[in-house]
Parts: sequence; structure tokens; C-alpha cells
Amino acid sequence: MVEGARRSEVLPVGDLPRHGATSVDLAVPTVALAIAAHPDDVEFGCGATLAKWAAAGCRIHHLVLTDGSKGTWVADDDVATLVERRHTEQRDAAAVLAGERGHDGVDFLDWPDGELEAGMEQRRQVCQVIRRVRPEVVLGHDPWRRYRLHPDHRNAGWLVTDAVVAARDPKFFPELPEKPHRPRCMLLWEADEPNHVENADGMLEIKLAALLAHRSQYRSTMGIGGERASETSPSADDVAAFRAVVEQQLAAHGALAGLPAGEAFHLLSEL
Repeated sequence: MVEGARRSEVLPVGDLPRHGATSVDLAVPTVALAIAAHPDDVEFGCGATLAKWAAAGCRIHHLVLTDGSKGTWVADDDVATLVERRHTEQRDAAAVLAGERGHDGVDFLDWPDGELEAGMEQRRQVCQVIRRVRPEVVLGHDPWRRYRLHPDHRNAGWLVTDAVVAARDPKFFPELPEKPHRPRCMLLWEADEPNHVENADGMLEIKLAALLAHRSQYRSTMGIGGERASETSPSADDVAAFRAVVEQQLAAHGALAGLPAGEAFHLLSEL
């Protein structure tokens, strides 16, 4: 009878929504892979968490799915130059988060910005990176977030969840040379129903520095600077205003778990 009850707890029929306490702080993984739609999404979604883990010895990897080619409000910006610039900015931001030990790599799939699809070829590519990097924790967009406007964020979320399933099961993409890999858990940022918070106390300045590495996004994403902000140095007042917004977000997320600062996620631990 006990054995039968135990088996019934793991039937693949889905779980009822849980409204219990929010968990705090995973054990620091040895390897983490953050998967984002665009350059700078990782730094917004989990920059403090990655910086904290890196300082504790975690190897940090980034996977960016699009080329960032629409990340400007200047109509005559050269697309090839913008893509190259966004690659450089993402590598610089990853280096800031990784600190002295250095990051273990930034992969770019370079699908056209604004046109990302959650198709089988995209899933195969993400699956291959997961199998190659072999992370304990995968971080990415929450595809279940309601009223999400940007299609790339929605589809990036589906690619993260779908590719984790594919990466763990050997019958998916058996032609890939890498062996199957099952991560320990997933953390989904921009969570529709956050159930986990990573303590980000003391991580504000490094998260801010990583975000500010994305200079091409000062005007369009961060509200910093004037008409051609990507070509100018930001004013101290503009940076201070942006810093205050980042600090407020960390405080709001941390408050979910009674912390002074945090980053909130939906934790999926049964993969």
C-alpha cells in the first residue's frame, strides 16, 4: 500500500498549483547555462545570480538565440555593424559577471532578431549546446508568462523547456555526437508564478556593470542618453536613474522571500 502510494505521487499527469513558501538559494552549481532570446536578456533576468555563483566557483555559459539586429531605434544603423557590436557587448557583459575566473563561453545561434521560431531545427541546436555544456542548472525565459509582448521571448522560453527534454532523452536527435544530459533543474526568469528567489544582496553593482556593457541598448532598452545614445557617454544622472530602477527590481524580487535583494524565478526541479 505504501509502495503504491509512493508510485502514485510520480504519475505523469501534472501537479496542482502550489501556493506554499518560496524557496531560497539553490546549492551553487558547478556549471550553469543561461539561454536568452537577445543579448542583454541574461543580465536583466539573472545577472546577479550568475555573478554570485561565479564568485563561488561556478562555470558560467551564455547561449544567445538571435543576432540582436533589430535592437536599435536608429533607422539608418548598419545591421552588420550592430550585430558585431552586440556580440562584443555580450561577451563583455559575460566577462563582468564571471569576474576573475572568466566565463566559459558565449554561444550565438544568430537567428534573425524578431523572427525566432520554436521549431525543430532551433530545438536541435539548443539541445546540442545543452549536451555539450552539460549544465547542472539551465536558466531562461518563462514561456508561460501571460501577456508577453515580444515573440522572441515567448519562443525562447519554449525552446529552453523543449530542448531540456530533448537533451535528456537519447531518442531525440540521435545523430548529435554529444551524449544525452539531464540538468538538475531549471530557473525561469520573468516568472508568471515565481516560487524561488536567489539572494542577490551585494550583487547590485556587478549586475549594473554587466547591463551597462550593452552600450548599444542605452536608449532603446535602458532609457539612458539622447537621440544617438549608443555613440555617446551617458550622463551621471542617467546612469543613477537606471541604477535606481535596477535596485528597485532587486528589492521587489527579494521581498517575495523576505530578503533585501533577490532575483525571482519559477523553479522546475523534476526534469
